[in-house]
Amino acid sequence: MPASVAERLRRSVRAKLLCLVLAPLMLGFPIIMGLLGWWGESYYQRLMSSRVGSDLATAHGYLERMIEGVGSGVRGLGSSHALALAIDAEAPASATGREPLVALLGARQAQLGLDFLNLLDLEGRVLQSSTGIAAGTLRGDWPMVDRALRAGGGSAIERFGPDALEAISPALREKARLPLVATERALPDPRSAEERGLVIHAAAPVFDAHSNLIGVLEGGMLLNGNLDFVDTINGIVYREGSLPAGSVGTATLFLDDTRIATNVRLFEGARALGTRASAEVRADVLGAGRTWLETAFVVNDWYVSGYEPVLDSRGERVGMLYVGFLEAPFRAAKRTAFLIVGAISLLISVAGVLLTLHWARGIFRPIERMHATIDAIDAGAAQARVGPVDSRDELGRLAAEFDRLLDTQAAQRAELQALNASLDRKVAERTADLAAANTELRAAQHRLVMSEKLAAIGELTAGVAHEISNPTAVIQGNLDLMREELGPAAQPVANEFRLIHEQVNRIRVIVTKLLQFARPGEFAGYVEAVDVNAALTDCLVLTRQHLARGQVKVVQRFAAQGRVRINLQELQQVLINLIVNAVQAMPEGGTLTLETSDRDPHSDARGVRIVVRDTGAGIRAEDMARVFDPFFTTKKRQGTGLGLSISHTLVERYGGRIEVDSAPGQGAAFTVSLLAEPDYRNDGGATERGRESRETNAT
Repeated sequence: MPASVAERLRRSVRAKLLCLVLAPLMLGFPIIMGLLGWWGESYYQRLMSSRVGSDLATAHGYLERMIEGVGSGVRGLGSSHALALAIDAEAPASATGREPLVALLGARQAQLGLDFLNLLDLEGRVLQSSTGIAAGTLRGDWPMVDRALRAGGGSAIERFGPDALEAISPALREKARLPLVATERALPDPRSAEERGLVIHAAAPVFDAHSNLIGVLEGGMLLNGNLDFVDTINGIVYREGSLPAGSVGTATLFLDDTRIATNVRLFEGARALGTRASAEVRADVLGAGRTWLETAFVVNDWYVSGYEPVLDSRGERVGMLYVGFLEAPFRAAKRTAFLIVGAISLLISVAGVLLTLHWARGIFRPIERMHATIDAIDAGAAQARVGPVDSRDELGRLAAEFDRLLDTQAAQRAELQALNASLDRKVAERTADLAAANTELRAAQHRLVMSEKLAAIGELTAGVAHEISNPTAVIQGNLDLMREELGPAAQPVANEFRLIHEQVNRIRVIVTKLLQFARPGEFAGYVEAVDVNAALTDCLVLTRQHLARGQVKVVQRFAAQGRVRINLQELQQVLINLIVNAVQAMPEGGTLTLETSDRDPHSDARGVRIVVRDTGAGIRAEDMARVFDPFFTTKKRQGTGLGLSISHTLVERYGGRIEVDSAPGQGAAFTVSLLAEPDYRNDGGATERGRESRETNAT
């Protein structure tokens, strides 16, 4: 069962009630039809087996009577006075006009419907024959003849080979011959024709007037091609009207598995002589000696068939007797009956389902309305109610109590909502107060930290200025004096003078940066409307030596169209610092990408964004929070760790911000966001100086 159906059954009372009501009807119909089909098929098979078994018994009785009839005819002739007289008159015919023996045998052969009649002596040799068998031919090796010689006699079916038939009469051998016809489902047979014959063989002792045994009378009837025999059986077993329309009754006599007498048809009315039984029938009847009473494939269609083995005088299975009728009409009648019963059962089931559903509506309606009310409430319709229902039973009372419960719940919910609203207002007020306090506290903490840093740097700067500036000035002055005094003589150490000068200048720059970080307001210049694209282009010119030395490819994507009011030198200082840092992050070369874009023109914070992106090693996660801290640097042998700190201070002075995005091995991207109009975030003095700078610039 699908999960959705199982879930619905688990959660829906309506579905459970429907299953409870409909399950007996919906399950009962297929179960009943299945049992009916099984029982019907079993009963059908038993009925067909019983019918064909009865038909086979009738055919068997007729065959036995026929065998007995041939034996009775031979016995009657053997004990007749006419035969005794013919034997006595074996000499030429007397004047009394008695028939000679040969004439008598020929006449009685035709009268009894036999194919041969032979008079044998006490040694089983032919004395006279109706078919012209040579006198003296030995016939005593046949069981019936041997029994008659012992004063017994009898009749039975015997299988005669082609030589035995030839010995009786060449015409009899030719009459027995049947061409074999290839038959579906039969075992392969290399022969092209059946030349053996199935014969009703009878023999009776002949006595003289003194009851002395003087000979044996032998006769036989060939069953190969004996169509009267099978037609008579078919007429007895399957009388007109005994089978449904479309069915055909058939009878067949087999020699082994070959049809030698049959009314089964092939095509255009031709009888299926020479066709053969199916392999499964042969194995069951001839091989195992059982009687077959079930459906079998006969020549070209399925028949309800009865087969039994035919035994000779020695008890050997020499053939089969068959009766059967075409199964298709019976199968169609059974199918029609089953469909009619199924249709009636289905109509009854459907009527029962409809009637049950009609009765169940009184239960389903209150449940459905309560379920719809619950769905409406879940969807937000708090005023939804079940309302009056027609039921006056437990479900009607449940619906009324459900509405009353909803009214009570609605009143409680309104009260709770009022309390929640009051509580939300108080929480919002307290939250706003707390947020303001936290913001003020963070700002105070930030100012305190910055003040402490600035104080420390200020003290340090003062010490440096006092301790370093004066000695540096003395060194620089003496260095200049030495150059003047030595004149051309200083040329050999000119490189050393240059190095000393550069290092002294570096000391002065460091002191200047310290002072700039500690007292940024004192270094502020005037602001102007700056085109950031042009500023970046100038910075590339100023840093071309770094770019060339580092084998760095530069990609420019300048899309910004607006201008920002800022001090150009300070902006260039920030951009040059970012470009140099990016180049230093790519010692093996790489790509430097410079991008500019306008910020959202519809927001209050209009301005531009500048992105400086490199393809270097990136920044470690543990260093990301410290990149803008003073004196923090990952370049241990160069730099002071103040470049990014000063850049951060300069950008924030004008209300902007600088951000970094990086991952190890994926480079780093610094984004500078500037406002179109600066929002100064410095101390009061700086603010005043910025205002004065703007006024001076305007002038």
